[in-house]
Amino acid sequence: MSAVKQICLLGGTGSIGQSTLDIIARHPGRYQLFAVSGFSRVDRLAEICQTFKPVYAVVPDNKARTALTAKITGLDTQVLVGAEALEEVSRAPEVDTVVAAIVGAAGLLPALAAVKAGKRILLANKEALVMSGQLFMDAVKASGAELLPIDSEHNAIFQCLPELGTHFEAGSLPDRGVRQILLTASGGPFRTFSAAALEQVTPEQAVAHPNWSMGQKISVDSATLMNKGLELIEACWLFAVQPQQIQVVVHPQSIIHSMVSYNDGSVIAQMGNPDMRTPIAYGLAWPERIDAGVGPLDLFQVAQLDFEPADESLFPCLRLAKESFCQGGTAPAILNAANEIAVEAFLLRHIGFTQIAQLCEQALESLESHSANSLEQILADDRCARDFSRRWLERLPVSGIKAH
Repeated sequence: MSAVKQICLLGGTGSIGQSTLDIIARHPGRYQLFAVSGFSRVDRLAEICQTFKPVYAVVPDNKARTALTAKITGLDTQVLVGAEALEEVSRAPEVDTVVAAIVGAAGLLPALAAVKAGKRILLANKEALVMSGQLFMDAVKASGAELLPIDSEHNAIFQCLPELGTHFEAGSLPDRGVRQILLTASGGPFRTFSAAALEQVTPEQAVAHPNWSMGQKISVDSATLMNKGLELIEACWLFAVQPQQIQVVVHPQSIIHSMVSYNDGSVIAQMGNPDMRTPIAYGLAWPERIDAGVGPLDLFQVAQLDFEPADESLFPCLRLAKESFCQGGTAPAILNAANEIAVEAFLLRHIGFTQIAQLCEQALESLESHSANSLEQILADDRCARDFSRRWLERLPVSGIKAH
């Protein structure tokens, strides 16, 4: 067996991070945790350090550093602080693989640092490609980095496509007989709701995903279908296709994770129990396959698989994502920033569920999109969209949505 692979885990205390740590623990002869980051859950980060003994742990501020340092007395783990430290550990020469699992725009810069350093990047942070798709993919090509998606849907698509390595060129999929990518969606907890019922949705309902265990922000995105919209944008960049080459298919059971349709009438699907350890293990070991701790799929227990189209009239965030990609430039970054502010406001009960899409649409319509060929412009428009969104929220009355 080759040398033990050194893993940098960005976002170790979240659900993706926990699944990644489970895989590392199952294969101590293959993988070792070199660096890990956490945002607010200092106690959990301390437990990770005590168990895996990484060389570095990264926290957001000095208060967190003081708290973490006190909890890991006696360990050799060095505690680093801030966004620059995330980039430093991502490009450290000892690191073989970076798991990019920080939620939201905060994950862009360290993921890009890993790409420029030519690492293998397991990408769970879809915002990196949503915000800076062309720039990000150009950096992958220039550095020779290996970019492997570990979102369950994109990982499934990757597994169903022809063997083209980890880089796809524009036009290559139709040349290889691919007709269409079928991007599956659970539909979230509200797919059967009426427009009137959606007006009354509470944060508690929105974070209770029927199939997956996820953080609050991504659970709300799943409920609005913004998550699927962001995934569509990500798929366009990953696989060098256009939105019209992707069909979103609502599949409530989340057993088929995505499919690829070919010109000869074949449709290849990747199936499995809804457990993120499967795509993470696939990305860590690719092109090998290793035990992920996930049980085999029992088709007799599943018994039935349902499919239906996505309703973009009830869930306009999916439409907005397509429109932002077609608009190009920094429009997807603007959409993403507005959505992050809107979801935060919804979770704090400052706005209702349907106002998330309203704010996103207002930001797209009101703000000018610029060329996205520089990181500075992307980040500037991200800040502009956040400022616009906060001002928009200030003009609204407080939401009447209460906890059930």
